[in-house]
Amino acid sequence: MTRRWCDGTGLLAALRAAVANLEAQVDEINALNVFPVPDGDTGSNMLATMRVTLEHAEAAAGEPAWTIGAAIKRGALHGARGNSGVILSQILGGMADAVERKRRFNGLDLAYALRQGAERAYRAVSQPVEGTILTVIREAADAAVLVAEHDPDIETVLAATVDAAEKSVARTPSLLPILREAGVVDSGGQGLFRLLQGALVNVVGRSTEPVDHPADTARLSMLVAHADEGHGYETVFFVRPATRGRLDLDAIRDRLSAIGESVIVAGDHGEAKVHVHNERPDEIVAYGLSIGVLSDITIVNLDHQTAEVRDRRLGALTGGAGGAAAPGRPDGGAPAAASSEPVTVPATIWVDPRAMNGATAPFAVVAVAAGEGLEKEFRDRGAAAIVRGGQTSNPSTGELLAAVQRLNAHEVVILPNNRNVVLAARQVVDLATRPVHVVPTRNAIEGLEAIQAVNLSSDVATNVLRMTEHGRSVRTLQVTSAIRDAKIGRRKVRKGHTIVLDPDEGLVASDRDPIKAVLAALATLGQAGGIEAVNLLYGDGADLAAAEALAAAVEAAHPAVEVDVGHGGQPLYPYLIAVW
Repeated sequence: MTRRWCDGTGLLAALRAAVANLEAQVDEINALNVFPVPDGDTGSNMLATMRVTLEHAEAAAGEPAWTIGAAIKRGALHGARGNSGVILSQILGGMADAVERKRRFNGLDLAYALRQGAERAYRAVSQPVEGTILTVIREAADAAVLVAEHDPDIETVLAATVDAAEKSVARTPSLLPILREAGVVDSGGQGLFRLLQGALVNVVGRSTEPVDHPADTARLSMLVAHADEGHGYETVFFVRPATRGRLDLDAIRDRLSAIGESVIVAGDHGEAKVHVHNERPDEIVAYGLSIGVLSDITIVNLDHQTAEVRDRRLGALTGGAGGAAAPGRPDGGAPAAASSEPVTVPATIWVDPRAMNGATAPFAVVAVAAGEGLEKEFRDRGAAAIVRGGQTSNPSTGELLAAVQRLNAHEVVILPNNRNVVLAARQVVDLATRPVHVVPTRNAIEGLEAIQAVNLSSDVATNVLRMTEHGRSVRTLQVTSAIRDAKIGRRKVRKGHTIVLDPDEGLVASDRDPIKAVLAALATLGQAGGIEAVNLLYGDGADLAAAEALAAAVEAAHPAVEVDVGHGGQPLYPYLIAVW
């Protein structure tokens, strides 16, 4: 008999099956990437997010659907890992809100929940890009509504949803040139399809063994991971209506979209958080003052050098904005989580005991680092907490929040040091009970340069500005090996060859010989702006002897350049290179 509705027990069972189906596909998702680098982690990030989500839901077993839904929302928010996980948490949060107060729900309720999830994801950005997970959830929700209005059985609606999601994923290359050129589909969309597919298999009473696609249609991308953070100035503030009036969020978005970019307006009619990028922050603040009372205003000067690249990719972002959150406790003690349940400190976090037990500091720095050498560098430069992780091991929102909570400081600055950690860090801004700021460093070298700029005698806003500017002042290169033949732009890359990438993973050089590849990349940078000094941090895939040989080759090619060698211990990338 076709299932007509779903209760809390059924929702939990479907969630288990969805996670199992995603888990069965995680290696496939990680292995296939627009860029042929060995750090594809979209599948791992989505799976890690869903595992925490499932843990929270399991704790509510036996409760009605709305209680399970609330647990799913909370777990997804705290477990969100990487950009793909943050996006997924937005979708699940919208769906959970749609079934609030329902002990059970039918197919029409499910269709409404899917649409609410899609709308929440789209509302997070001012310029959504089609051909991503956003498209997949929207088209799947539209199909669900169309079917549910005629047949509200859960099984019927979910089957239509899965079918629409699969077709939508297959169309993503036709919507995004970067996918079409690489011959892949969007990874986030594919991950969402796998989750929906697993839920359907459970509902119809079959095993959770996934159904495979042909290899040419199951290849995935890391498009979301290449989103960046904007240009000009980032302006963030909270606004409340000046009188007993109500804020018109749609009107605010429309006005800000006319004078800025990356517009995010989150909240309700009584209070909203505003985030926007443009060249004139004074215009943004003036508009805010015209509609209400402002608080927690933060203005950060972003780097201009890669503005064109960031503008093209900004639509893939769907997370919260950087900036200040609500003030913390006046005594400077460790804040509590936004939810009622405590957040423990995982073993992946190191916190300086002096930062927990000493006098309350004006602010403290939390840095994300992967590799023993990099951890030591951040500790030596004053980081109060280290969250271990990076490529293929992105820390979750909950882990970052746990580090923030343990610090005895009035305000906290987070250095994500990875483009795929920025969104998770920005979610901490909204969860923490003290002001948290995110300096959007794209790699560890930018982070080391940023923390070097800290001046404890200056206020937090000044330091955030200095850290952002210094982090983007250094030119960086990432050296790794291609895991497959590929075409990046108009250049072909062979499997096993050394590839040298810029901070946005643009290909700078490639060669069979690692030294030749690095020298070619440095020659390109030298033509663009000259070279005075080079710092080589070696990690997995290299040793001290190889690093010294590379340094000698650089010195021979650039006699006037000072070259330093250090041990970073980072995974997957034999060398991280800083160039001044």
